[in-house]
This record gives sequence, structure tokens and C-alpha cells, in this order.
Amino acid sequence: MTTLFLVRHGLTAQTGRILYGRTTGISLDARGVAQAAGLVDRFDGVRVTAIYSSPLARCVQTVEPLAAARRLSVRTDDALIEMDAGEWTGRTLGQLRRRKAWHTVQRSPSAFAFPGGGEAFTDAQARVVAGLERIARRHRSGRVVVATHGDIARIALAHFAAAPLDEFQRIVIDTAAVSVLELGGPRPHVVLMNDTGGLGRFRATPDAPWEAGGGSPRRPKVRG
Repeated sequence: MTTLFLVRHGLTAQTGRILYGRTTGISLDARGVAQAAGLVDRFDGVRVTAIYSSPLARCVQTVEPLAAARRLSVRTDDALIEMDAGEWTGRTLGQLRRRKAWHTVQRSPSAFAFPGGGEAFTDAQARVVAGLERIARRHRSGRVVVATHGDIARIALAHFAAAPLDEFQRIVIDTAAVSVLELGGPRPHVVLMNDTGGLGRFRATPDAPWEAGGGSPRRPKVRG
């Protein structure tokens, strides 16, 4: 069993205002830098065997302090990148909410592709799920931090929770939030969503023994 810690990138000056998609050169602001530094303390005592990231700077910067503290490299993977927003790239969310197509994004995202050659939600979900499963196979019994983007994390979590893609926006993922998946067993497990505090439950202590694969604490067997 592989444990994946999905981390949404920290705050930027544009977060919540502009749909910047795959625009390069957008860095964390001072708040995001503080969130990135805070991840080091949040993962204190949690075994981490590898760190992956979307190639975009805001994601890499979010996990760089943790990688430095653990003496690990940040491996970038295109499967984790933000959706290609096509012609909507760089538009404010206020402008986009006035478009008729915005209602499709909100109600039936499985039927939507960003105009101007942008990505479809179905394609984005397929590539991030395949990417996470590939990482899990590469690090069997590992505990891997994966830095990505809000919607990418949400559509991945919807898939592994067996929820319809059209309902993925019921899932809330805050900046620098950590969500946890276990992959590699008979079925995937969504262990944690949108945590912005401590990760103490994943520390190995005498009172919280871990399964042989290094996954979550042993679950009690249900009888009868």
C-alpha cells in the first residue's frame, strides 16, 4: 500500500481572482511562502520517501522547504499540472461567471472543455489518476508527497472516492491543504481531505502502530 499526501499549492497574489491555468512565472506570495514553510512542521515525524510536484513554480515552491528539510529532491511530473484553460487563461473569475458556459462548468463539468483548444475535465481526470497510480506503483509501500492544484486534487479525490465527476465541486480544497490517499490495495482509500492543521495521525508512535506497508494506522477488524 502506498500513501499519497496530495498538497494544493500555497497562496499567490492571483489566487481566487484570476483563472491563470498553466501560466508560467506565477510564484507564491508572502502568505504562500509562510504556508510552504509551515508544511515542514506539519509533516514533523511523518515518514516521507519521495516528493513530486506539478512543474509550475507555485507547486514546486510549496514543497521545496519540506524537500530541503528531508534532503529529498522535488520530482516534477506533467500529469500533475493544472488544467489547460485555453482562451479562458488570464480571465478574471468575475468575467467568466457572466459567460453562459460557466453554468456548464458548474453543473456538468464532464461535458465541458475549455474553449480555444483547452483541456476537457474528463481528460484532466484521466491523466492525473493515471499519474498518481503510476507514482504509487513506483513507490510501493512508500509515503509520497504530491504537490498539485486545487481542481486537479478535487477531480482526483472524486475518482478515488467513486464520486461522479459532475459532483467534484462538492469537495473543498484550500490552499496548502493536505489530502491523503492509499493506493495499491484491493481498492483505493480516501483517508483525509482538506487538512490544514497537523498530521499527527500519520506519525509512528507506540500508540499508533503502522501496517507493514507503512500506510495508515491499523483499522480494527469488524466482526459479525
